[in-house]
Amino acid sequence: MPGLPHSTAAVVGTEETVRSRLDKLRDARVVVTGGGGLVGSRLVALLRSAGAVVTVLDRMDAYPESGHETFGVARGGARLVVGDVRDAETVGGLLRDADFVVHAAAYADVAACTRRPDIAFRANVEGTQVVLEQAARFPVRRLVLVSSASVYGDGASDTAGPQVFHEDQPLFPVSVYANSKLWAEHQTRLMLGASSGTEYAVVRYFSVYGEPQIPKPGSHSWMVPWLSLQARLGRPMRLNGGGDQVRDLIHVDDVAEATALALIEEQMAGRTVNVGTGRPTSVREVADLIAPYFPGSRRIVTPRPEGDPLGGYACVERSRELLRWRAGIEVREGVERYVRWLLATPDATPRWLAEEYGEPEGA
Repeated sequence: MPGLPHSTAAVVGTEETVRSRLDKLRDARVVVTGGGGLVGSRLVALLRSAGAVVTVLDRMDAYPESGHETFGVARGGARLVVGDVRDAETVGGLLRDADFVVHAAAYADVAACTRRPDIAFRANVEGTQVVLEQAARFPVRRLVLVSSASVYGDGASDTAGPQVFHEDQPLFPVSVYANSKLWAEHQTRLMLGASSGTEYAVVRYFSVYGEPQIPKPGSHSWMVPWLSLQARLGRPMRLNGGGDQVRDLIHVDDVAEATALALIEEQMAGRTVNVGTGRPTSVREVADLIAPYFPGSRRIVTPRPEGDPLGGYACVERSRELLRWRAGIEVREGVERYVRWLLATPDATPRWLAEEYGEPEGA
């Protein structure tokens, strides 16, 4: 199982650490929907290390083979309930005694949502509605909704070059997934807050990466593992659309910290913040960071998939103010950590991917 998030960076403007601030969660009862995935499992580990009593609700079917086993949530000491967020009885039974909720469960893949908008609707819209209804019924102190930078789409059409995305700018989602996330944000604001007695906060994740992330079949998301695995298998790194798209790559350890802090920071009540580094990185730049670890690696240009945004990077002023936090892992360091984990873990490559690509060229 991966190590716990670093939690040692100084908090903006104070001498406190993330770890010391999370002491407020000691003995708190926290429900994490979708806690079996990459971010969820890392968040659960952090919450557990802070002394929280954590329950995970997850279908545990988002990855083939042993994906969830790799993330390790079942070994992390949290209570694991295998179930669906659309099941009101199950969700209500868990939220009845919860102090805090992190709603991260989703059909969380742009390509998959484009292929199957019906599944996206059921998981991301119906499921969110059930969670919100149950949170409003019981004395939950705060619900943190996990949203996505995809709600920004391509940003302003009259702006050239990498765009910085501010929380209050107009939103133009360009994919089914992004549209479902934007709906979830609006519905959360409508249903929770002063009238329900349950506070809410919204965190918009930018491009999450980090060991032991593995891709899903048919997906074009998560470029760090995709490019790394292509290079490891001796295949060309595919630069969709030429690799000019910009992403704000945020390490999963940093994402877990920001999400946990959103549960307890008073200023976050009713607010939305970006969770990113505030620095743009192109897909091509990521390939350049990976290439030295795989001598002879090469690149090819492929079409940009439907719904894949040109991207941008986060304005992080609000997260520094309201979360009193900033990301601590630079992209170069994070990519190196991922590649070294991949090289040290021979069974990390999914069977379906190895079979699709066949034997490495030159083997």
